[in-house]
Amino acid sequence: MKLKIYTDGACSGNPGKGGWAAIILNDSNQSSISGSESNTTNNRMELMAPIMALKKIKKKSEIIIFTDSKYVKDGITDWIKKWKVNNWKSSNKKPVKNRDLWIKLDNACLKHKVTWKWVKAHAGNKYNNLVDELAVLKTK
Repeated sequence: MKLKIYTDGACSGNPGKGGWAAIILNDSNQSSISGSESNTTNNRMELMAPIMALKKIKKKSEIIIFTDSKYVKDGITDWIKKWKVNNWKSSNKKPVKNRDLWIKLDNACLKHKVTWKWVKAHAGNKYNNLVDELAVLKTK
């Protein structure tokens, strides 16, 4: 069974009050999870959404994660390989921001077969719009 997960993060101020949300879809069910942090950044919330969603999936699964964050998609599918080789330094030799969450996300992905898909934000995708609303609600 292939699961689909839509994720999003939001922040009111950056840094500021942040919210994250995920919608998990399988054949017949749709569930959503969300949370917030009082003083965070948008990128941290974008990372928290897939981390928390993957934590909810207990048995090894094939999962497609949809995100409107190129930061998350490019980071987990491409940049992270270089960061690990370069002792968690970015291309400009500075420590990778949000390293703690990148490690959590990387470890969460190891338990499943995860494919990442980027979706354009605010472009009429039903689930992307819905997950955005849920994340924004958490910043209020």
